[in-house]
Amino acid sequence: MQVGVQFTGTLGPNAAQRWFTFNWNAAKQVIWNVVPTSPRPGGPQVEWEVDVERSSPTAITYWITIRNLTNQPVNIEARYAILN
Repeated sequence: MQVGVQFTGTLGPNAAQRWFTFNWNAAKQVIWNVVPTSPRPGGPQVEWEVDVERSSPTAITYWITIRNLTNQPVNIEARYAILN
């Protein structure tokens, strides 16, 4: 398994933003997680949704929408794991 951080960012209070990452091998299975890196105890800080585009016979583009669930800015890391 290969793991890493694809990108980092900051979301404003109650904001949502969409990122994309392209040219991933279509033959591989990739799992995405988004982790807040600015500590704020008391509840969830972010939620995310991943949409997938088959951009060519051999490539995939992932569209990742991340929402800040708090009334404070939150820093995030978008992490991936390639399972095969």
